[in-house]
Amino acid sequence: MGIGQQFLHDTRYAVDMPEQQSDQEKGLPQPPLELPPDAGIPMIGLPDPKTLKIADVDLRTAIDRRHSVRLYRDEPLSMEELSYLLWCTQGVKAVTPRPCTLRTVPSGGARHAFETYLMIRAITGLEPGIYRFLAIEHKLQFVRPGTQTLQDVTHLCADQKMVALSAVTFIWTAVPYRMIWRYSQRAYRGLFLDAGHVCQNLYLAAEAIDCGVCAINAFLDDEFNTYLGFNPEQQFVIYCASLGKKPTGPHE
Repeated sequence: MGIGQQFLHDTRYAVDMPEQQSDQEKGLPQPPLELPPDAGIPMIGLPDPKTLKIADVDLRTAIDRRHSVRLYRDEPLSMEELSYLLWCTQGVKAVTPRPCTLRTVPSGGARHAFETYLMIRAITGLEPGIYRFLAIEHKLQFVRPGTQTLQDVTHLCADQKMVALSAVTFIWTAVPYRMIWRYSQRAYRGLFLDAGHVCQNLYLAAEAIDCGVCAINAFLDDEFNTYLGFNPEQQFVIYCASLGKKPTGPHE
């Protein structure tokens, strides 16, 4: 049995399998809804999603236009556009008493196990570098400054040119226990399903601001986790996507 089939086998539901009790069912406390902000690092406010003036694009049009774009104009995005994209991909609409977050994307059991990091090259008002998005606060924190991050992340994404050309590359990370707490090992299927939900929202939202997106599954897992300082049993890079203004001429 290959490793892919083994994963499906080990995470399956079946009538002949003994019921596996989750940590939620054991009465263990649920993990935080969001990793805490880094102490001592100031937060950077983003424009309020409720006040953004973004062009309307109907869903049918956005779906029809959607395709992967690997070349981008050398033009920055505004802070308003970045705020809009973050809201569409991980925006928190409410925190319920349960507690859980209700967001702009679906997630199994409303577990929302993702954290969003951004490799920013060209956003007006932000220095180049890697940032973390704090979804509940709708703010950013600077993680790693400098233009070298562009070369680093491009290399970690298998030296794919669209990363080097992007205005911003989204780096989604999974905090697995946030999902495991409720679903045990089945949670890992949910993580990968949820990643698709998030990235599709990015593709569709980008159409309203004349941007293109290219999803990235080819990246160096271990090296990327080490670069961002993660213990992969607790947090790991699950998906990436480059984004920038669409080119005016022929493009991929």
